[in-house]
Amino acid sequence: MKRSCIVVATIFVAFASALLAAQEGGHEAETAHAALHVPSEIQWSDGPPSLPPGARVAILEGDPAKEGMFVMRIRVPDGFHIPAHTHPKPERVTVIQGTFKLAMGNNPKLADARVMPVGTYGVWPPGMVHAVWTEGETTVQFHGMGPWIINYVNPADDPRKAVK
Repeated sequence: MKRSCIVVATIFVAFASALLAAQEGGHEAETAHAALHVPSEIQWSDGPPSLPPGARVAILEGDPAKEGMFVMRIRVPDGFHIPAHTHPKPERVTVIQGTFKLAMGNNPKLADARVMPVGTYGVWPPGMVHAVWTEGETTVQFHGMGPWIINYVNPADDPRKAVK
């Protein structure tokens, strides 16, 4: 009896050690270098064409246009509006600056928007119709699994289809 317990314990420890080693190896492969993003040093560029004009973006990690994990910040001016839209993957948002107003449902309206002040974190599921308005210059951080895609409910609202 004691011998079988020792054998089982040895197998368990060996299995646990192998799992831990595999996890550590995978984590090291994903984290090839350290990165710090001090706000005053973040490099901003024009927002993606899928957002209305005036948005600025900073990619902090990964590539939101590709498969895999990403972190990006979007900065928009006061009064910015993103019409009703959906995403094919969960959206995770943290408000860094300003006020982010989120309305959900098939016909989202500003009057029904939930106010997300600085420090608020929100997550909503794939396919959820929502619209956004901002108050003050607003910066939000998005993180999740790419590709990050925005699909407008009304195709006429899609800035990619705007006449140039």
